[in-house]
Amino acid sequence: MDAQRYSIAGQVYDALDPRLQEVLARVREGVDRPRCLCVPDGVEMYVARHRQYVVKRMPGTGGQHHPQCPSYEPDAQQSGLGELMGEAIIETLAGSVELRVDFPWVRVLGRGVAPGEPHDPGEINVPRRRMSLRALTHFLFERAGFNRWLPAMAGKRNQGVICKHLLEAAAEMIVKGQPLAQRLHVPEPFSEASKAAAAQRRRDKLAILQPRDGRSPLAVVLGEFKTCETTAFGRRLWIKHMPDTPLLIADKTWERARRTYAAYFEVQDADAAYRPRLVLTALIRAKREHVHEVDALSLMLTTEHWIPVEGAHEIEFIHALVEQQRRFIKPLRYDARITAGFPNALLTDTGAEPVALHVVSAFAEAKERAAKMQVIARISPPPWTWWTDQPMPTLPACAVC
Repeated sequence: MDAQRYSIAGQVYDALDPRLQEVLARVREGVDRPRCLCVPDGVEMYVARHRQYVVKRMPGTGGQHHPQCPSYEPDAQQSGLGELMGEAIIETLAGSVELRVDFPWVRVLGRGVAPGEPHDPGEINVPRRRMSLRALTHFLFERAGFNRWLPAMAGKRNQGVICKHLLEAAAEMIVKGQPLAQRLHVPEPFSEASKAAAAQRRRDKLAILQPRDGRSPLAVVLGEFKTCETTAFGRRLWIKHMPDTPLLIADKTWERARRTYAAYFEVQDADAAYRPRLVLTALIRAKREHVHEVDALSLMLTTEHWIPVEGAHEIEFIHALVEQQRRFIKPLRYDARITAGFPNALLTDTGAEPVALHVVSAFAEAKERAAKMQVIARISPPPWTWWTDQPMPTLPACAVC
């Protein structure tokens, strides 16, 4: 599909039109909403302002766009996102998304979590779902577009691109009343020539961690895990593109992480044709001046193209889609207990409707494998399915290749 086109006040503009910024400035507060022309009748959009004016998808309309449109979004129920929308993730037309998370933004000396506001004794609170660090990581990657793939993206996902788009995605998110971008650090691409300036920008960003009145603020660091080393005083985590700033972590915390994510570390050591990445999302606090300690962490496996995956079987599968120059969306797990009910990928280059692809790993746990087989058995006609102990079937035909 060519550049996205919009109908605005009776005129048609494409996303690259140099007049578009002036036009969007005029209509932003008016009644003439842009319409995306990816389908015959168009889909209503709205105008938001970040560093420049941008045309955004209206909440709940992602499925009305053509699968090849950048504004297309599959049904949230086809991923773990569906469990969180409306409770842990609340979209507004103001260009922001409120996130309700299960981790704090501050620690109080002698307490696990900062106290909340007092409640009326007669008040009855309805428990609401909240998202974990893993779900936050998945949401950032999905909003940044890193669970999507087009052949034109090949060779263009470097650290600079990852940093830029993750921070832009975070700029639209509000966590506990504060913009996530203020609390999120993603390392800049490391350069020997500019390392001093980058280090100063990092220190300025993480100055928010300075304790005040017995309260220790927290922030999130997100980057590619490099290694963990043992020292005489504990352990240090190293993140790629941050060679001058380790994160301290308690021995017991790291041992729990190694057990929890054992399968991910094993995949890194596998004799495979493709090398995965291990992405670390760490909630950190200041232990001393410019000394940062991990308060909580989550790890996520991705392909070398930064597409999140659940295991080795998906790495090979996703690489096959990339090598065959297909266009697709990778549904993400978020906080779902199992992923059997979700497609392993959605092809978006097959026509007016995406095509779900399923993978059944021969090494999956019995419960997960049985659940996946039950899902596949209920679909009519039978979906495209790859059983990993057999050759991969031919993919559905591409309509735009």
